[in-house]
Amino acid sequence: MKRIVSLFLIIVFAFLTVVASAQETGYRVPAKEISDLLLATPTPLVSISGKANWLLICGRTNFTTVEELGQPEVRVAGLRINPNNFSLSRQNFYNSFILKNTKTGKEYPIAGLPAKLAASQISWNSDENKIAFVNTIAAGVFLYVIDVAAQKASIVSQHPLNTVLGNAFAWVDGSTLLYKTINQPASAAPIRPIKPSGPATQQSSGKAAPSATYEDLIKTHFDEQLFAFYTTSNLAINKGGVETVIGKAGIYSSFTLSPNKKYFLARSIHKPFSYLVTASGFPSNISIYDLKGQQVKVLNDLPSEEGTPSGYDNVQDVPRAYDWRNDEPATITWARPVDSGLIKKKSIYRDAVYSLEAPFTGEPKLLFKTKSRYQGTTWCDSTLALVRESSRAKQTTTLSRYNTVTGKLEEVYTRNTTDAYNNIGTPVLAKNKLGQPVIQTTDNGTKILMNNDVGSSPKGDLPFLSKFDLSTKQNEIIWRSPDTLFEYVVKVVDAAKMEFITRRESQQTPPAFYLKSLLTNQPDKLLVGFPNPYPGLEGVTKQKIQYMRADSIALTGDLYLPKGFTPQKDSALPVFIWAYPREFNVAADAGQVRGSQYRFTTLSWASPVYLVTQGYAVLDNAEMPIVAKAGQKPNDNFVEQLRLNAEAAINKLVELGVGDRNRMAVGGHSYGAFMTANLLAHTNLFKAGIARSGAYNRTLTPFGFQNEDRTYWKAPQLYYEMSPFSYADKIKTPLLLIHGDADDNPGTFPINSERLYNAIKGNGGTARLVMLPYEAHHYDAKENVLHMLWEMTNWLDKYVK
Repeated sequence: MKRIVSLFLIIVFAFLTVVASAQETGYRVPAKEISDLLLATPTPLVSISGKANWLLICGRTNFTTVEELGQPEVRVAGLRINPNNFSLSRQNFYNSFILKNTKTGKEYPIAGLPAKLAASQISWNSDENKIAFVNTIAAGVFLYVIDVAAQKASIVSQHPLNTVLGNAFAWVDGSTLLYKTINQPASAAPIRPIKPSGPATQQSSGKAAPSATYEDLIKTHFDEQLFAFYTTSNLAINKGGVETVIGKAGIYSSFTLSPNKKYFLARSIHKPFSYLVTASGFPSNISIYDLKGQQVKVLNDLPSEEGTPSGYDNVQDVPRAYDWRNDEPATITWARPVDSGLIKKKSIYRDAVYSLEAPFTGEPKLLFKTKSRYQGTTWCDSTLALVRESSRAKQTTTLSRYNTVTGKLEEVYTRNTTDAYNNIGTPVLAKNKLGQPVIQTTDNGTKILMNNDVGSSPKGDLPFLSKFDLSTKQNEIIWRSPDTLFEYVVKVVDAAKMEFITRRESQQTPPAFYLKSLLTNQPDKLLVGFPNPYPGLEGVTKQKIQYMRADSIALTGDLYLPKGFTPQKDSALPVFIWAYPREFNVAADAGQVRGSQYRFTTLSWASPVYLVTQGYAVLDNAEMPIVAKAGQKPNDNFVEQLRLNAEAAINKLVELGVGDRNRMAVGGHSYGAFMTANLLAHTNLFKAGIARSGAYNRTLTPFGFQNEDRTYWKAPQLYYEMSPFSYADKIKTPLLLIHGDADDNPGTFPINSERLYNAIKGNGGTARLVMLPYEAHHYDAKENVLHMLWEMTNWLDKYVK
């Protein structure tokens, strides 16, 4: 009898345990060491005036709260809108401002700021004596201006702004602003009818319209009404504090002023609204207006992007890339495909670029043609411009010199986009007579000043400033970061005197800003520095390790070791490897060193480095290259190469005396989560895995994913074999799945984690599914991120440590 009772109690206890584990509620917090690091006040950001006389030091917070994330939100047309104030519902703000004079070193508080500062979109005027920003409160978004000399802020907008589609305001001159205001109060929003006007209907008429798997699309006629209501705005000019509405109300997604400030180019969205693409792909009108709001010229009426052909480098057969020429008072430029937008069509040239100058009554002028897809032009003067074109499929980028007088386009160089070592940088810009940023030349116009704020090299990232000779096409480095620091040029103050501001950091020293002068022997001048926000990481060591894959591809990773640990002397540690795969067409590019071991460790919510405080060795940024083999594409050997990468990392960690081969874990976010699930499905290398916000069934992204442009119907076997869902019955290694239940990233719908968890559970595997309330692809709420880190630590402690 006792045996029967005991057996009964065991069964009841087991049942209750299963039920309890399936219905866990309540937030948990990780160890204090992790919580303190996560909640540390982040280092402020710095906005620098053009002449570097003033710094605006911008304080910020890390997180919002779950309660704030859970406030009413309108999700429509790929947007997430706060229905109470005509702004996006998920934003990061600055919560404090301080002005600092770089000449005197004196800091000034700013009077007149809102009691609860939630600022964004900082912009200096052309005279650099005023700073505009928008402040978001529950009732609306308002435009403020800081008088730098008086250190005083004041509200200038008389009506709330509409910032839903971004591009909220622009300086016209030193005291005049152009901005978008709301058209109706929030109280006038459409009310969802209990009885809809009819069923939601879509129809295909035989024309191909492939599209990505976007979230939050328009689904009903009522959604269309909501989108129109929350995005319609008025344009207003504010001069000297007087606000004047100009033109007609419309759905203005963007506007940019001409260099002479007499016109503005605007894109306005109109019906029919698409049910397949987001607002950025809706039909739109491209027109030029004067500053009274009168339409001067209709440039084009563009169709919905639904008809964009699938495949890399394919574009719609319509004009695109409308922009002003910065070297002329009022000349507009744009590109149009000459190959019907189809990259497979035989054609010497792919795009043609045209211009039209004020008063916009003449015929467009052909400027030049490009042999791959046009990506934009950086202007200088009447004889020089730099033209960018690229091929995503070939992973190549080309820079060419354009002579605006002769019309000649001369190639400067072509490199692989994955070849970081041969990146010469980007042109330094300086303001011309029109107040527009143009290319900074040196040596009587024979050279271009170039800045590379990464500076990849075999020694790691070493940013540099250089002079590029237009005749010899040689790049002369005139300053480079010391190889014991990480320092890069933030702003060139005076090219003639070679004075510039750098941002300097090291493993032990947080970022600080310095003024340098190459032509004098003056020591660097510290402009502003900040205290270490992470004392809890003191004693943790970091090094960039290099190792070799079995097929001789070089790999690297950032290795963090707990305080006090000595390799080869102390017992090997449990290891957490964190990675994100990247595709390469060239093996040599895959083997390049990326990153710097001398950077100060800055912790975001997504970082795996928190685990080093709990006794784990953490290999962050472990390279996971997926390299194309002869005659194939990278993904044709995806799983095999993941295995090679993982084995190489594990072997190196064991060789260093750092990692215990029998206590290895792997993790990643998004495509890194996809990688993690595949490694657990196809290898026995790990004791546990953590996959956050991933996609696990590639048939749910049938028109391509990541850097794969083949569709499911062209490569069904590839889609099947790359999907860890297909092999869920093979996943026996414990897998922790974490996902935001409001994921907004194309392809990573929450159903991915739900279905993979169900598949693993149904096949007898070990898994745990955690759905974070209200979170999108990037997690924002303090409670959710703390709980996520508790889940990760608890999972690794249970199955690895």
